Amino acid sequence: MEPNEANKVADLEQERPRRRRGIYLLPNLFTTAALFAGFYAVLASMNGSFEKAAIAIFVAMVLDGLDGRVARITNTQTAFGAEYDSLSDMVAFGLAPSLVMYQWALVGLGRLGWLAAFIYTAGAALRLARFNSAIATADKRYFTGLPSPSAAALLAGAVWVGADNAIGGTEVAWLALGLTVVAGLLMVSNLSYSSFKQVDFRGKVPFFAVVIVMLVFAVVLTEPALVLFLVFLGYTLSGPVVALRRAWRKRNRRDLASQD
Repeated sequence: MEPNEANKVADLEQERPRRRRGIYLLPNLFTTAALFAGFYAVLASMNGSFEKAAIAIFVAMVLDGLDGRVARITNTQTAFGAEYDSLSDMVAFGLAPSLVMYQWALVGLGRLGWLAAFIYTAGAALRLARFNSAIATADKRYFTGLPSPSAAALLAGAVWVGADNAIGGTEVAWLALGLTVVAGLLMVSNLSYSSFKQVDFRGKVPFFAVVIVMLVFAVVLTEPALVLFLVFLGYTLSGPVVALRRAWRKRNRRDLASQD
């Protein structure tokens, strides 16, 4: 290449607008807020404010649901955002619930207490790693294993109910231990949980459905701690119930086939 031609190429390269490096602010702002809510839950539990700690975890759930939707609506989905969201989930739904439960009820159990908290934390980490590695091939209608936000809501709901009704964690320490361990193991199980992604929220619904939604909101506002705990307890139990139902149907079909 001649020197003049090389200079022309260099001039053209300088004239081209350089692509600015950075991250999208809006979706990552929600992710950061969810991360802060999880961090605040840990601090609140260390100070004995267990009700505030439980509420902070539920706030993190709402913010975690918003960041992905905002990213899709604004077309600002990036690999950085996905990785950042996973790290935020690990803090808000993996580490924070286990530490809040530990401070509330498990601390008096010694090694068994921190072992149960670790089982939950490790289960959340494995659950998130499996979800991220299989996101391209997984069935969008179902989750494999209990989702970490639902497991976090189960533990936070239990703590909130206890704090709201002046129930000391030491009084239900063994029950809390069982709940923590079961939630951790369900996250790494192969049980199927509905993702509710097949529900069309944009479609038209009967007017009566709006009335039902209003009644649900009224019930939640009346006893938010108890209602939210029961809702997520029911969702947690739905996985084993569906699995047992499928096994029962499969056994019946096998019996009918053997009779023929």
